Amino acid sequence: MKKFLAIPLLLATGLLLAGNGAGATSSAQGSELAMLDGLRKGEWSLKFRDGAEPQKLCVRTGAELLQLRHAKSKCSQYVVEDLVGKVTVQYTCTGSGFGRTSIRRETSSLVQIESQGIVENAPFQFLAEARYTGPC
Repeated sequence: MKKFLAIPLLLATGLLLAGNGAGATSSAQGSELAMLDGLRKGEWSLKFRDGAEPQKLCVRTGAELLQLRHAKSKCSQYVVEDLVGKVTVQYTCTGSGFGRTSIRRETSSLVQIESQGIVENAPFQFLAEARYTGPC
């Protein structure tokens, strides 16, 4: 398993992306991130490796898994990596922070998520497993 980038490096990257209008406005929707489109639609259960309370999430597009700590924020996204079995997206949410999320697909019903960033002026970092559990 890859180690997370250091938060200071992520901060610097986030600041660079926030200042780069062309990169920061790229969207993770549309024809990009086809791996997420191939995930089963419905309710997913998220189990965090740090022992945090599990969550349930209704997945309609797959993109819901990208901004778990900024779920209700409007954010610009920049696609860092878009492979058949893995996607990585850096996002910036004006006024509420930023993050970087990598999702690795094991099956259409099981993914591994690594995410880190800043939310409400505090750093976050987590590893989670998300598993399809049924309809929403």
